[in-house]
Amino acid sequence: MSYYFSAHNITKRYANHTALTNVSIDVPKQCIFGLLGPNGAGKTSLIRIINQITGPDEGEIFFNNEKLAPHHVEHIGYLPEERGLYKKMKVGEQALYLAQLKGVSKHDALKKLKYWFEKFDIQDWWNKKVEELSKGMQQKVQFIVTIIHEPSLLIFDEPFSGFDPINVNLLKEEILKLRENGATIIFSTHNMASVEELCDNIALINNSHKILEGKVKDIKKTYKSNLFSLDYDGFEGSLRSVLPAAFELISQEPEDELNRATIRLPKGTSQNELLASLIPHVTFHSFTEIIPTMNEIFIETVNAAVNNSATTQNNRS
Repeated sequence: MSYYFSAHNITKRYANHTALTNVSIDVPKQCIFGLLGPNGAGKTSLIRIINQITGPDEGEIFFNNEKLAPHHVEHIGYLPEERGLYKKMKVGEQALYLAQLKGVSKHDALKKLKYWFEKFDIQDWWNKKVEELSKGMQQKVQFIVTIIHEPSLLIFDEPFSGFDPINVNLLKEEILKLRENGATIIFSTHNMASVEELCDNIALINNSHKILEGKVKDIKKTYKSNLFSLDYDGFEGSLRSVLPAAFELISQEPEDELNRATIRLPKGTSQNELLASLIPHVTFHSFTEIIPTMNEIFIETVNAAVNNSATTQNNRS
């Protein structure tokens, strides 16, 4: 399979620690790719290497089937976590300056900026100084200048930081539209709810190593554990008395006017068998498979990696 962006065995060392150890990721074209991990995991180091701010000590990066080169910068838009606008400059003057730095003509830049300033409802701030804007307003300006040259690869590092819920939804909508219009997006965040909503694929980096990568839907399928939740009435005893011996009753308790139970099915058993065993005894009101959230998968995977590392260290000792 051909990927729009690939990092192969990237290692990055600093004086006192290794930020990345043989990290490889593959980003399909027109994909929103979540780059996840705890603080200090190595995400920002990888992003800086992609942007050619720093270089890897080992490994290679490929952009649209070419080895990453200086001229690729013009095809990349980067919104860093540490925001940086010139506080004393006027908003419109600065946005126009940054757009022209990215190769957009003054005429086209004015036209595009007018569109985006109206869309984000900040047109009245054109002649205000940046320091007069709220943090959220400043972030809107930075988002606009990140995408103004219509790059094919966009890198957003914690793009929702400091935004209220309304503006978070506005930005999410724009990110989805950018993908629909052909952009490939690498999206670094701690917000697992955003990952659920936006990301097609993810990679999880922990302690400089990649410990998980794949399509979000495939990862969630892998981590599910045959748990089902059901709301019912018509039966007041323990469901254990009517369940097959191999079925595990995890919990059973009242829920409003109904009863709710959580049951784990043994491997190789279909949910139809569970339904068949209970239908003679209960009236179903809902029946749902419990799929783990990305936040639960994140915590489970990171904890497993930490435990494996500790075990390895103990064995060496």
